[in-house]
Amino acid sequence: MTENIEISIREKNIIFIGFMGAGKTTVGQLVAKKLSRDFIDIDQEIERIHQMPVSAIFQELGEASFRKMERELIVSLCSETRSKIISLGGGAYMQEEVRKACLANCIVFYIDVSWESWKERIPLIIDSRPILQNKSLAQIEELFNSRKSAYALNHYSISSSDIDAETAADQVVESLKLAWNLNDTKHNLL
Repeated sequence: MTENIEISIREKNIIFIGFMGAGKTTVGQLVAKKLSRDFIDIDQEIERIHQMPVSAIFQELGEASFRKMERELIVSLCSETRSKIISLGGGAYMQEEVRKACLANCIVFYIDVSWESWKERIPLIIDSRPILQNKSLAQIEELFNSRKSAYALNHYSISSSDIDAETAADQVVESLKLAWNLNDTKHNLL
């Protein structure tokens, strides 16, 4: 029987979710630096563990195999690590098991970006995203919109459409410090 240990809010992993190219990794790396925490990009970690690029995993093993690797890694990190900053791939959070593990054990930040802002990023990301290959703009927009309901299940939301990554990271850190201070005050009153 596994003992359910309450994790201090200050020790919880910080998870970044959102559509591919929204800025999760960039903002996550900045937040990690500001909080002196280790940063983990799930896609990069899968590439390191399996010694092959995500695009090759998709081509050679298929999306289902990649999603299984992704799910197992994220669930493990959510339950076994502390004080990490973790950026999920855009599709990872569509898996119910991943959402439940993140929401139960971590602090989840949604990096929200408008379709209009995101469209401008397509040339920068299209080649490195297997899920976008051979899709029309209308199909990509449908995928973008279909994921919003899952992304809406979060603890905090930051819009990256009109601000730079540094400002978004500062907003995340301020939100965390406020939550930590409120939590400390609550415990001091008990």
